[in-house]
Amino acid sequence: MDNKKGILIVVSGFSGSGKGTIMSRLMEEHPDIYALSISATTRAPRPGEAHGREYFFVSTEEFESMIARQELIEYARYVNNYYGTPREYVSRQLALGKDVILEIEIQGALKVKEAFPDTLLLFVTPPSAEELKSRLLGRGTEEEAVVASRLSRAWQEAQGVEAYDYLVVNDQLEECVQKVHAIIQNEHARMARNQSFMATITAGLRAFAKGE
Repeated sequence: MDNKKGILIVVSGFSGSGKGTIMSRLMEEHPDIYALSISATTRAPRPGEAHGREYFFVSTEEFESMIARQELIEYARYVNNYYGTPREYVSRQLALGKDVILEIEIQGALKVKEAFPDTLLLFVTPPSAEELKSRLLGRGTEEEAVVASRLSRAWQEAQGVEAYDYLVVNDQLEECVQKVHAIIQNEHARMARNQSFMATITAGLRAFAKGE
């Protein structure tokens, strides 16, 4: 059946929406189903982050070399740093039948959708603008000017969310994780993803109808 093939999923959301935590929980609960793509970035690691786990941390020169060699599915510049998705890892995991999740911002998501129209787009948001600001301030890892910049960018991103397939409100984490899992798994049953399977069934029925 076609629905055993891996699906490419892009999860985006405002900075502070909790999308990273949701993806981590999905990987913990369903490691055999999902593969979480690791992005390359030129931003500095936050406390507790490690190269090759949360991100591939590279210099601007290294990143621009990756662009030149066409090693990225997509890339974008966000708050003065590059972010991009390495092509090789994603292609390998999809070929293995895993659902590959890209956690990237809206610019990159739209580029992926343009290149791969079957991509499933999910957008994660907190229940209110006030909650978003509270979460960003609560991190304690960024200066006020950076928080203000992220809030301004969130307002801009909100103008483009209609391009996404599903909106997920992250109010209660566990409920949100289960909702995202259900959306992705239900996507496997979409008729457009099962055309060859239905063609096989139809051919068999046609043979029965002809008395073969």
